[in-house]
Amino acid sequence: MLKTVLAALALLVGTAPAHAGLQIVATLPDLGAIAKAVGGDLVDVKVLATPTEDPHFVDPRPSYLVMLSRADLVVFNGLELEVGWLPPLLVNARNPRITVGMSGHLDASTLVTRKLQIPGGKIDRSMGDVHPGGNPHFGYGPQQMSDIARGIAARMGQLDGKNAAAYTANAEAFVKELGALEAAQRARFAALTPGQRKIVSYHDSLVYLLAWLGLEQVATIEDRPGIKPSPGHVAAVLKIIKGQAIKVILQEEFHPDGTSETLARLGGAKVVKLPGGSRATTGAGYLDYLGTAAQRIYDVVAR
Repeated sequence: MLKTVLAALALLVGTAPAHAGLQIVATLPDLGAIAKAVGGDLVDVKVLATPTEDPHFVDPRPSYLVMLSRADLVVFNGLELEVGWLPPLLVNARNPRITVGMSGHLDASTLVTRKLQIPGGKIDRSMGDVHPGGNPHFGYGPQQMSDIARGIAARMGQLDGKNAAAYTANAEAFVKELGALEAAQRARFAALTPGQRKIVSYHDSLVYLLAWLGLEQVATIEDRPGIKPSPGHVAAVLKIIKGQAIKVILQEEFHPDGTSETLARLGGAKVVKLPGGSRATTGAGYLDYLGTAAQRIYDVVAR
């Protein structure tokens, strides 16, 4: 089905018109927000997935192929996060600038110097959505996204040498602001008691956020990533919530909330829905997104 749709959409892709400035396509909202912070007015940034979409599962649209056909640079998360939908789009966009091995093809995960949850041993589908290269949800990690900002600046400078210094300066300004936010939030979460820092999450996608804020994930509602939880596992999670007086169940806005709400009601906890990504289209950048996520959690755990 996907191949049929992409073949039809490919007919809409013609010769790309000339544009001023670098044309950047990011797969995810956070990557797009950082690309815009680094590129400023020198680039035009378009994003494929929306904040309300699970990045594992994104449906192709005609506009995606048009954007990719005109791109000078595509920035994607990597670590197989977009493996179910991005590769066919890249092929059918028929843009040699963004193919594997070209300077317009940037896997953001290759820029991250500290990856978490790299599994050892044999991996198979019975284990759920486990990523061999590590947990791919590093969009919640300030240190990881600082790495990415600098890497994007370097690649933009490679593609647009005359503005390389501007990209580097923008990236360093962004990293400085992000570092201040990171330190301030870490400090106030550190003042919480150990009990206040315990949480339950829906999907095992928050490890970078938890590492940053010093939170302890005592259970996940999914017993295996990406697989609907069994009644027995849900009952076990409820026992943990009650036994450890957990106040918070964290989940991103694009995950189903029925089980989380039921557990919260029965266990005396509260569901905190985290934004699924930066809202760059409304003028809110990555720092706003990260600050909002931290604030929503703190407002509940600090009570």
